Amino acid sequence: MGDRSLPDPHQVPDDARLKELEARIAKLKVAKDESAHMKKDYSQAQLAWRMVIELVAGLGIGFGIGYGLDTLLGTIPLFLVLFIGFGFAAGVKTMMRSANEVQERRMAQEAAEKGED
Repeated sequence: MGDRSLPDPHQVPDDARLKELEARIAKLKVAKDESAHMKKDYSQAQLAWRMVIELVAGLGIGFGIGYGLDTLLGTIPLFLVLFIGFGFAAGVKTMMRSANEVQERRMAQEAAEKGED
């Protein structure tokens, strides 16, 4: 009847369709791998900033409590030094807890990947 300008998908050889499908899948895998890499780098930076903020917050809270007690009691900066030390210890403890949490999450992820293989 009429001349067709578009080829019928059923008339295209299976090998050509299979190669086209493989090329599309490979292109999508490359795009997915690049986005996962960027997300991983962002996650590491986010973790580093979280730990820094935890340490500084501990120091700041210790400084505030120590300074407040020294002001109220009219003492030398005894409480200031003492509570800065406590704040530093609390900040380090919180940082270690965060690092342990990340390590446990990473180990669980690796165990899950080994279980899939």
